[in-house]
Amino acid sequence: MSQAARPIRVYHSPRYEADIGEHVMPIRKFGMVRRAIEAEGLPIEIIAPTPVTDTDLLRVHTPEYVRAIATGEPRALAQSQKFPWSPELAEAVRWTNGGCIAALFAALEDGVAGNLASGFHHSHADHGQGYCTFNGLVVALDRAQAEGRLARALILDMDLHYGNGTASLLATRPSFHQLSIYGNWYKQNLAYRDVAAERTPDTKNAWSVPVANGAGREEYLGILAETLGPAIDRARPDVLLYQAGADPYKEDPYSPLDLDHAALRARDTYVFETAKRLGTPVMWVLAGGYTKDTSKVVEVHLNTARAAVDVFR
Repeated sequence: MSQAARPIRVYHSPRYEADIGEHVMPIRKFGMVRRAIEAEGLPIEIIAPTPVTDTDLLRVHTPEYVRAIATGEPRALAQSQKFPWSPELAEAVRWTNGGCIAALFAALEDGVAGNLASGFHHSHADHGQGYCTFNGLVVALDRAQAEGRLARALILDMDLHYGNGTASLLATRPSFHQLSIYGNWYKQNLAYRDVAAERTPDTKNAWSVPVANGAGREEYLGILAETLGPAIDRARPDVLLYQAGADPYKEDPYSPLDLDHAALRARDTYVFETAKRLGTPVMWVLAGGYTKDTSKVVEVHLNTARAAVDVFR
């Protein structure tokens, strides 16, 4: 089968989900997005990955933190990402991170692929933050680099919140880069809506682009168009990892931005078109999304899949 005719490979397993009770972060959305893709009959092949190994995790995270997530002790560290710890949660995060690795490898082979879970961009080497346990973006990149599959990479983070965990990990990884375009600043496990008051400074390989409160489609897409090309020129990536956030949506309780579903789909389309035009493989992940009506979060994520199909198939 030719690459053009092949369905886009997207990774998901029911084991991505753990019962965490009523929680602001609806883990059940991963399965809801899968069912929406299947119901629509998109040319997407949904595949179960294998769970991430300790070897992969320990390239990025400290032994103490990996052990805490596995055992639940010390409990404060095991719950530093703000989820109640359970053996089921400890298993689920291994599967979602395994999906990041599998999707990255598929993107390098096919030009595009996705994982129906987050990139977990608030996770640091020695603790979690913001519903992010292990940093799947960096775990996947480190694995691919260790196997000689890539040398350089760019993470485009368009979650509502600044990708602070990824930025911290990239401080020791000069061949990987991040462009974070965000409407909430993130520090010490807390989100701050006023990005005009304080923002994260740029580093050599992590670039911080705040979006002003109240920004709408024109301003948001304009910022993306102005910054993505120069970031690609500087990073010279072998692959683009795209954190496609649902939380910039205007009804999200954390969002100060005026972005509807059409604006976010236009964002996704621009990212995929740019990657295709430059011949840069792109892997996308889901991120954020706290709107009380979870179907509206699912629609943002479904639109990302639709945009990938429109551009690549």
